[in-house]
Amino acid sequence: MNIKYSKEILKSLENAITVVALFEGEDVSTTFDKINMISRNFNSKENSIDTVTLIENNNLVNVCLVGFGKRELLNREKIRIIGGNLCKKLKNILKNEAYKSSDVNVLNLNLNSDEIGSFVEGILLGNYKFDKYKTKIKDFERKEVDTITIFTEKEVECQIEKAKILANSTIIARNLVNEPSNVIYPKTLAVETVKLGAEFGFNVDVYEEEKIKALGMDAFFAVSRGSINKPRFIVMRYFGDKESTDILGLVGKGLTYDTGGYSLKSNASMLDMKTDMAGAASVIGAMCAISQSKLKKNVIAVVAACENALSGGSYKPGDIISSMAKKTIEVLNTDAEGRLTLADAIYYIINNEKVTKVVDVATLTGAALTLLGNVATPIVTNNDDFYCELEKAATLSGERVWKMPIYDEFKDMIKGEEADLKNTGGKNAGCITAGAFIGEFVGNTPWIHMDIAGTSTSSKSIGYKAKGATGEPVRTLYYLAEI
Repeated sequence: MNIKYSKEILKSLENAITVVALFEGEDVSTTFDKINMISRNFNSKENSIDTVTLIENNNLVNVCLVGFGKRELLNREKIRIIGGNLCKKLKNILKNEAYKSSDVNVLNLNLNSDEIGSFVEGILLGNYKFDKYKTKIKDFERKEVDTITIFTEKEVECQIEKAKILANSTIIARNLVNEPSNVIYPKTLAVETVKLGAEFGFNVDVYEEEKIKALGMDAFFAVSRGSINKPRFIVMRYFGDKESTDILGLVGKGLTYDTGGYSLKSNASMLDMKTDMAGAASVIGAMCAISQSKLKKNVIAVVAACENALSGGSYKPGDIISSMAKKTIEVLNTDAEGRLTLADAIYYIINNEKVTKVVDVATLTGAALTLLGNVATPIVTNNDDFYCELEKAATLSGERVWKMPIYDEFKDMIKGEEADLKNTGGKNAGCITAGAFIGEFVGNTPWIHMDIAGTSTSSKSIGYKAKGATGEPVRTLYYLAEI
């Protein structure tokens, strides 16, 4: 799909679907009297979409009337959702085999430049569908919108380009998460990351098993032992401001499949465990957006990629393992594996790459889903100022976050009896104690933990989110780097 803008005046309604934006309490003013007249009779309530057929020069033309609601209640996230819903509607219109044109013209989009960018973002993200493995889709069902032209007097080239970068980077993350685990496993995830680095302009190093062991990443390696697919530690580096010593660190959980190990999951719980690397996908996607945008910032991201499989070589409940930080850990539950891989990854990025701030992103606990559903991402942090930056970034992206308390009592819950720490704090406050465990490997570096177990996937297609992977929080991480 190509999206562009034009400052020219549209002269004909023919050969394209015409989209008209409606705002409550405001008259439509276009060069087409028919549209101005009929728009008065349609609903301008937020997210309402009506279609009408007009006759223009003896030809039938489709007009799509899109409600934006009351202007004073609009924000960029609502505009994204409207864009996503519009895209789905346009695709349904194009499924009509009798309709030949795949172009769309947008009129009366009286928004500011940044809001138009959000509208474009919503359209592009709403256009996404993961169906590459279906072999019996009819041609008309695959028909897509070709070109969308937004007619506006505003200069929006930069905003449209930014929207394309953010949407494309989010889609990269979605694709990585949606691929099955026989396609994306540690080696192939590393290969894909190297390709993306070459395409978008960030450096990638990949460490294999011997290097992982040499670095002392015993916790990460313990999780990986049960699988025939050997682990990979992926390091991505982007230096946009070589005069600065500030480096933002991103750490993504990279469990390309999680059986639970000896603490075996049920079959139902395993069905979506290919998505347990959504944290990794989001930091990879963020690096694509950051480097393609040529931000004047320094960002390093790491992914400890492995599978938590079950075999004679798997680590077991009751094991005591070490870590890169030399802290010892009692394994009470082999299905609490993500925090073990993150412990070594976050210690590495702080101590070896010398990042000055760090964010880890992980589908870590079912407790996060119980806590906030798929509406917001719970946050654990050791630095309120850093959290305020994340909150600003999340406001720009529309990806909600909510800070959890991190009282000393929560930290006490993950103290070990036979070792320094234990890898689960029990049933209560599971989202917070998992974050507290990772915090034990951070030291004084400003740190944020994002548990995206609820927000990384969607059970249905809604707004600009498709069923399956959402790509969250790629755009939040981008804005955090940009701030």
